[in-house]
Amino acid sequence: MTTTSSPPMASDTEAELDHGRGARAGLAFLRVAIGLLWIQNVAWKIPPDFGEEIEGGLFKYASYAVDYPVLAPYSWLTEQVILPNIAVFGYMTLLAEASLGAFLLVGLATRFWALVGMAQTVAITLSVLNAPEEWHWSYYLMFAAHAVLLTSAAGRTAGLDAILRPRWRASTGRVSQLLLRMS
Repeated sequence: MTTTSSPPMASDTEAELDHGRGARAGLAFLRVAIGLLWIQNVAWKIPPDFGEEIEGGLFKYASYAVDYPVLAPYSWLTEQVILPNIAVFGYMTLLAEASLGAFLLVGLATRFWALVGMAQTVAITLSVLNAPEEWHWSYYLMFAAHAVLLTSAAGRTAGLDAILRPRWRASTGRVSQLLLRMS
């Protein structure tokens, strides 16, 4: 009597580990890619006038909130406050986006920076969503990517959050406890 044996199958635990590794690698990849996106976007935000003199750059795209309004109160805020003070808002934008890129790239305080990314994405969306030749899904996808980073705590995979969380957890200091929540 001959018996046929089926090839050995991976146990459920091994399959789960493989899936877990893939998911973690995917989250790390997404976090780094989004960090690089923000860093690359800093390049065209050029001080000191952020494009006001040539009606380009950040000034131009912020002006779209007035020229092609998405939400009337935001359009008013842009026209009355942001554009007349473009240097102040330009430096704030430059700092926010450079920080977003840097912190997401290294995976430090990732949940906090994912929230900042969501807020910045909303501001960008309210400025350019109705502008000509804008692909609205790019902003929806940016928002979704940040939501994934927020809900998955993506910095805990191949990021500084993973390395520093045990220290933060062991500490009773306010800063450590705050960083623990932000990771």
